[in-house]
Amino acid sequence: MALNGKERFKLYIRQTYTTPGIYIKTGFFAVHDQVRGTPPEWGDDFSGFAKRVGNNQAINIIQNSFTSAGQGMVGWEPRYDRCRCTGVWPRFRHAFIRNFITYGGDEQSRRPNIMPFAAAFGAGAIGATWNPGNPTVTVKGYQSAITQAWVGVLINSISEFAPDVKKKLTKQKD
Repeated sequence: MALNGKERFKLYIRQTYTTPGIYIKTGFFAVHDQVRGTPPEWGDDFSGFAKRVGNNQAINIIQNSFTSAGQGMVGWEPRYDRCRCTGVWPRFRHAFIRNFITYGGDEQSRRPNIMPFAAAFGAGAIGATWNPGNPTVTVKGYQSAITQAWVGVLINSISEFAPDVKKKLTKQKD
């Protein structure tokens, strides 16, 4: 069933502020940037790490906001749908493809899932404007869009298989 505006907003709030995934993503990229020393002007101490956390969180919020607004404007499906198939490879293939394809408002017609990539480009470009060292906004935008490709597949794969893993773990406890 297609989401109405209120449901879309509730999903946006969950995905952007109240579920652990956004904070895990922020932390992962902040640690990655800290280890790489990117940008070097922020240093390698706690203050530099805090700036990296804030930078990544702000970019994630911008990206989620752009994605949600874009998908809402065109009426495309923002949610991941688990595969109705069986087997690891067919399910992974579904998770992979759903990063690049979504459904229109009729929930039947397929559409290129351009909103997350356009949003990633925009968020990366905007983030470049406050980063020290004058990074090129188009390069940062491009890097963010490329990152969306593999991060989206990873997140979809987690969404696809996590319920099964959780079910097995809780079954073993009983």
